[in-house]
Amino acid sequence: MTSLDFIGFYDPVTRLKSMNIIDDFSWRICALKPQIVDDRGLRIGADAVGEPLDGFDIVFVPGGFGTRSLQHDGPFIDWLKSAGPAQLKLSVCTGALLLGAAGFLRGLRATTHPNALKELEPYCRTVVRERVVDEGATITAGGVSAAIDAGLHLVQRLAGASARERVAAQMDYPYRCNIQAI
Repeated sequence: MTSLDFIGFYDPVTRLKSMNIIDDFSWRICALKPQIVDDRGLRIGADAVGEPLDGFDIVFVPGGFGTRSLQHDGPFIDWLKSAGPAQLKLSVCTGALLLGAAGFLRGLRATTHPNALKELEPYCRTVVRERVVDEGATITAGGVSAAIDAGLHLVQRLAGASARERVAAQMDYPYRCNIQAI
């Protein structure tokens, strides 16, 4: 994965709890290995290894160069498909290729990194060149830095526009994302 895909989303979303906006908000890092290594060598430990994803309300999939091979990795895609019951599935950057390979983008509009828009076409109804595309139960975000916009968008969906504004102000982030929503 690309770390900014993950951290850009993680930072605003985890502030829901640290800023006392949603007291019972919790987060777990799930993977098929105990440690995830980003495309530059940064290591992040998993809280759950190989655990099915069907018990989560929200599943987030970051992108990175590894998505190009993971979209064709049967065991990985089968594991990701276990997220089917999750109420909300999100991706940043080429994480959309993984959501697509798992069948979660079928019939929807979606976006990804500008360099991977063609690769996304087989997985969704329409590829949209926007920073964040909200299709209700599925949200996709564009290239790497769009992770912050996606995180702030989720904050707004879960806790309202004033919460998004509070979190963005705390982050000193000028949130002005144009959201493509259904």
